[in-house]
Amino acid sequence: MTEFAFPALNDVRAAAARIAPFARVTPVLHDGALDELADAQLYFKCEHLQVGGAFKFRGACNAVWSLSDEEAAHGVVTHSSGNHGAALALAARTRGIPAHVVVPQGAVRAKLANIEAAGARLHHCAPTLSAREETAERIRRETGATMIHPYTDPLVIAGQGTAALELLQQVPDLDLLIAPLGGGGLMSGTAIAARALSPGTRLLAAEPLGADDGFRSMQRGERVTDVVPDTICDGLRATIGEINFAVLRAHGVEVATADDAQILAAMRLLWSHLKQTVEPSSAVVFAALLAQRERYRGKRIGLILSGGNVDFDALPFRDNAVESR
Repeated sequence: MTEFAFPALNDVRAAAARIAPFARVTPVLHDGALDELADAQLYFKCEHLQVGGAFKFRGACNAVWSLSDEEAAHGVVTHSSGNHGAALALAARTRGIPAHVVVPQGAVRAKLANIEAAGARLHHCAPTLSAREETAERIRRETGATMIHPYTDPLVIAGQGTAALELLQQVPDLDLLIAPLGGGGLMSGTAIAARALSPGTRLLAAEPLGADDGFRSMQRGERVTDVVPDTICDGLRATIGEINFAVLRAHGVEVATADDAQILAAMRLLWSHLKQTVEPSSAVVFAALLAQRERYRGKRIGLILSGGNVDFDALPFRDNAVESR
């Protein structure tokens, strides 16, 4: 396996200071009915209320403000199906620099609209990882922009870790901390911060069953990269990054899965009880917990709700709601 220089707690703390003028300290919500349902004490970290509607702004902002003035003048580039692209565009706007975002065909329309509204220039490509990477590299060469990868960039990972840093200050002594797992940026940063600050807290990555490369990778002890994602969680379809997989293994992170039906049921519960609009990629943490509720009965559990950029024209339970009236 390739050797990596992982970000450490001091990098996460530096990121927190760097992004403080721009990012929000998001609230933690608690609901008695959901506690009863899970038979545990649940604390929901509301990253869907972050700038741009997702935790992604933390990592993007840290990366943008880590650039030298000379680097920043050429702008930034990334490839993204939505939340990271919007986050990078918003972060670039705080520094007044250009942002280029490569987007695959078939991306969620609401998320593409968010990227454009944030001021980025969109570059469309085929819906494959190779097409995304090749297009982003071409733009980097042509413009001199700095590539900010959605989840393998150490500065992005450190920035994402600030969500867990805040949560552990807001609610100390957690028995378990759960975050979603896609490419692994959020879970990597979470593991780095939590292991250093609260070594006794167990770490659980929640992943959709239809994109369970992380689960398979942890079971096998090596990255599995041939999973074809088939899940409603559009934000969690990316293959886990090499550095991210290494961080998760090094920090003893477990991975649990939930299927789309369980995720949608959890999403409805969160909307109903917390009165918060979260996307399926957020609800996976609650779904994975409910699937193993016997295991965590009576525990103090933190759950990171990663984003809330929902396409209201394509609500997964909209037709059922109409039929039930």
